[in-house]
Amino acid sequence: MNGQWQLISRPVGMVKESDFGYVEEPVPDIGDNELLIRNLYFAFEPAMRGWITDAKSYIAPVQLGEVMRASTVGQVIESNNPDFKPGDFVTGMAGWQEYFITDGSAGLMGRGASKIPDGIAPELMMSALGGTGLTAYFGMLDIGKPKTGDVVVVSGAAGATGSVAGQIAKIKGASKVVGIAGGSEKCRWLTSELGYDAAIDYKSENVAKRLRQECPDGINIFFDNVGGQILDDALLNMAMNGRVVLCGGISSYNELELPPGPKNYMQLVIQRCTMEGFILIDYLDRAEEAVNDLSSWIQSGQLKHAEDIQEGIENTPKTFLRLFEGKNIGKQLLKIAEPPL
Repeated sequence: MNGQWQLISRPVGMVKESDFGYVEEPVPDIGDNELLIRNLYFAFEPAMRGWITDAKSYIAPVQLGEVMRASTVGQVIESNNPDFKPGDFVTGMAGWQEYFITDGSAGLMGRGASKIPDGIAPELMMSALGGTGLTAYFGMLDIGKPKTGDVVVVSGAAGATGSVAGQIAKIKGASKVVGIAGGSEKCRWLTSELGYDAAIDYKSENVAKRLRQECPDGINIFFDNVGGQILDDALLNMAMNGRVVLCGGISSYNELELPPGPKNYMQLVIQRCTMEGFILIDYLDRAEEAVNDLSSWIQSGQLKHAEDIQEGIENTPKTFLRLFEGKNIGKQLLKIAEPPL
């Protein structure tokens, strides 16, 4: 039987565990050119909140009664496809379920499968070498364009994307990288483990005041995962020709009504700044480039990563909520099984 978590109601405000329902269905036999995969890990990212809202976006919303969309790592246990053999580890967009069948084709955000290269830990393909790592890579390098001497600020800095983005800025020569995160534990992790020069605890500190203190000559790159008041605070302290990278806006993902836009957007005019958003799917044709660079930085010790791994498929919705409760450090994962082969 295939245990699945399906979307059963559209969230109103904060997403709830009761918006998802658990069902079991028989696993069908595989057909010609197909393979059966046993999922081992689920990955969670804030963008998934947008996928369950019935609104026009860059990807169609998950429909009621469908398996919740999510990135996964699994192991091939049966194969009629010459490109895959039992025992291969694969990654794909298989969703919150124990098993799935695919022909292996890699469609855009579809339920295909890609083999994980030998020697790479499967969970790493869902964090620093997965979607969040690639998001940090392209957002920081292609839009932020860091150069030697830049002052860089990252919001949501203890999350899977923010933690990597700030380190990439340091690798590329930024003179100072400041992270904004929630709680003293996360802030200590940024400075003691990841090499951030300073960290601001938005839960206990005045962010605008600390930004002025830490960045007296202004911010050259603001990599934003949060939006809201923190974005407004950063806009007030941008340097001339600064770049604002709009990666996410988790502060408003669960709001019943969207808050007003940035009050301080005229600073973009005054300081001749640019503000640009992006979506990872526009860069997938360059994934190999990113994975090669990220792998090299990890091997050299220049890039560190962390995975927050919960366990048990019964805890799937609860683990998703950890993102919005501020409980995770690094990439939020859920382990649902050991490799069967």
